[in-house]
Amino acid sequence: MQIQHRNGEYEVRFESLEECFQALPSDVRIVTDENVANAVDSLVRFCHVYVIPPGETSKSLEVFGQILSWLASTRASRKTMICAVGGGVVGDLVGFAASAYMRGVPFYQIPTTLLSQVDSSVGGKVGIDLPEGKNLAGAFYPPCGVTIDVNLLNRLPERQFMNGMAEVWKYGFIMDAALVDLLSADRLHTAHPNLLSVVGRCIALKAEVVQQDEYETLGLRAILNFGHTVGHALEHFSGYGKMLHGEAISVGMVVEARLGERLGLTKEGTADQIQKLLVCQGLPVTDVGLRSEDALIAAMYGDKKSLDGKLSFSLLTEIGHCKLIEGVSEESIRMALRES
Repeated sequence: MQIQHRNGEYEVRFESLEECFQALPSDVRIVTDENVANAVDSLVRFCHVYVIPPGETSKSLEVFGQILSWLASTRASRKTMICAVGGGVVGDLVGFAASAYMRGVPFYQIPTTLLSQVDSSVGGKVGIDLPEGKNLAGAFYPPCGVTIDVNLLNRLPERQFMNGMAEVWKYGFIMDAALVDLLSADRLHTAHPNLLSVVGRCIALKAEVVQQDEYETLGLRAILNFGHTVGHALEHFSGYGKMLHGEAISVGMVVEARLGERLGLTKEGTADQIQKLLVCQGLPVTDVGLRSEDALIAAMYGDKKSLDGKLSFSLLTEIGHCKLIEGVSEESIRMALRES
């Protein structure tokens, strides 16, 4: 699958991890986390492998600086390929380091989680968190290629697979009612015969959006953030890592569906439908953090979609359709939080 961007294109290849490793250049630096390093024995073939702690807390200025220093100490050049082998945290962090080191070196993605395969590895967004909020430092820096090996998902703990399923459902809710029907009919799991086609469908849906609005200047790409304004605020409030990204987004989608109904935008009954589907998938649909309205709303003002001091949300009109709504009142948000 070819994905276009302003300066060219890159290929998303569906192949095994071993096939990908064999094709990597000799001048490569691998960055992964402890979980992947312990599970993938074939990483020992590479001379330069940097291992970071797992989890969202590694998406920090401190670890970002450590990777840059390691690249310099191993004499990586402008032609050296930096390869991220891991989940969304590894991909976001390493991509940002690749964009900054010597003002940009080749960057390759090998996502090892469902969430990173269907979402974060495609689209060119890379970055780190700041104490003030999630993904507030970063860049648009497309990879030179992506390898998807769904067999890697067999190694995931159940909670991590569910974490990725939140983003899979999101694509159905915002763009593809037929995908929602497919997921509703038969719960997806790591051994499901439709897993590869569903992953490919999610990637194609994201590619369709990012190719039209690569730098988020038209408002179209913002629809990918359905559930994320509330979700990111929950992650920030709870402390990064305690609540997985997909878990926060699952709760956020229910809240934002209720917000859309309250604003008269979302078809009535949609929030209850979404809540039921996510519960059947095994995902959370509420959290005690929703009661901390002031703290959550304060975090929402740090969201990248917030413009001129006003809050914006990507909200559904109905299952399969979504649009960016600007200038949402705090009172409407508070009511949606209380109803969830």
